[in-house]
Amino acid sequence: MSDQTEIDSLVQEMAVELKDLMAQGDIADPLMIGIHSGGVWIATKLHELMGIQQELGTLDISFYRDDFTRIGINPQVKPTKLPFSIDDQHIILVDDVLHTGRTIRAAMNELFDYGRPASISLAVLVERSGRELPIAASVVGKQLDLSGTEHVKLSGPEPLQLVIQKSENRQTQTSN
Repeated sequence: MSDQTEIDSLVQEMAVELKDLMAQGDIADPLMIGIHSGGVWIATKLHELMGIQQELGTLDISFYRDDFTRIGINPQVKPTKLPFSIDDQHIILVDDVLHTGRTIRAAMNELFDYGRPASISLAVLVERSGRELPIAASVVGKQLDLSGTEHVKLSGPEPLQLVIQKSENRQTQTSN
């Protein structure tokens, strides 16, 4: 569906929008945190394009999901790495796909276990239909309107590629 060239272009546009958003909010030194795995891939590119000085943080929200009793724990749990205090900091939280909003809710729950940020801005490569929670991104690379049996997945990290997948049973899909 989308290849590395299109994704790179979307990420460059997102970086410009994020810089403008930070300037409007008079935020000089935001921290950036990517959600494993696709969000980290996108955050790595955004972090570099924006020239953020602080090290990139990463979150694995596996233990914060509200559906792990149905789908099980992710077999590839990765460590959360926040090499800075988030207290009173402006955070740019990055994910690959915003679908139901449950991943972002889980990420914010985990972040608040580490401290109280001054603000959180959400940047996503793809925002798709099907929201279940009232969560909206500040910056979106691409919007997709998909049916309940379709979902979009970012594969990578090299090369990055967006793929739309169909499933027979909506219950077997993981929530993004």
